[in-house]
This record gives sequence, structure tokens and C-alpha cells, in this order.
Amino acid sequence: MTYKTSWDNLTKLVTAGVTVLYIGIFIQIFIRESELSQGSTYVIAAILVLSYGITYAFRPVDYQVTRDKLIIRRPLNEVVIERSNIAKVEALETDQLRWSFRTFGVGGLFGYFGKFYNFKIGNMTWYATRRKNAVLIKTIKGKNIIITPDEVGAFVGEFGILDNVLS
Repeated sequence: MTYKTSWDNLTKLVTAGVTVLYIGIFIQIFIRESELSQGSTYVIAAILVLSYGITYAFRPVDYQVTRDKLIIRRPLNEVVIERSNIAKVEALETDQLRWSFRTFGVGGLFGYFGKFYNFKIGNMTWYATRRKNAVLIKTIKGKNIIITPDEVGAFVGEFGILDNVLS
């Protein structure tokens, strides 16, 4: 089954703000008479396009649960987690992720993804689009993965049903 993942208001605001900012910078350096050298103009443009494009390419689109896999779909590639490698799936309360720190990742532009740290949970890899509706997936190797499906109860319940079928 496929589970959609919607953006929260902060993701919408940050994505819109960064998009407007980048467009403004492009207008400033290409359309208006800029005091930058032509080489600098192209370097700035390349940095903006690459940062925006890479962030877009790695954003989570949705989550698919099959009989033997959890697939986190992204525009560039998929993250596939074999069910045999999943030790636990649990819904988290919003306050359980409070005081999570981004150590290497994205915090608002198209979502929240990359490496994060939380004093209670430890190191985590996020593939999220909001700060609520979090599901913690623990692997048998101790890796913590956070995702945010729209239908948390159905998502977690499906794993419970699959666990019973596979046992």
C-alpha cells in the first residue's frame, strides 16, 4: 500500500520563501545590471540551481509498504528497507522529537530529511515532510529512521498485520 506524506505549514513557508529568494537573486544577477563579474554570476547561479535541485531530488514523495519491503520513494532514487531488517515500528508523540538537532540534512526546504540527533532516541535518519505524525522505524542493526505518513495508524497497523502474517 502507498502512504502519502503531506507538507506541514513550516515546510510550505520555507519552500515558498527559499523559492522566492532564489528567483529574486536570479533576477538581480541576470536581468538587472549587476556589478558582479560574469564568472561570479555563473558560479552563484550554479550553486543556487544545484542546492535547490539536489534538495528537490532527495525529498520524500511517499512510502510504500509491500509484503517484504518498506520503500521510501524520492524523485532521484528510492530507499528500500527489507522487512527482515526492521525490528520495530512505532508511532511517536510530537514531544518525543522535541529538541532534535539536524546534524547533516535539510530542515524545511521540501521537508526534513538527512541526519538528526535526539537525546532520547539517539542518531536518526529522517525522511519526513512535517514535524508531526512521526513514525520511528528501528532496524535490527540499531538504526533509527523517522518517516511521516499522513495515515499513521494505518501505516503502523499494516506493519502489525504483516508481522502476524509473516510469523
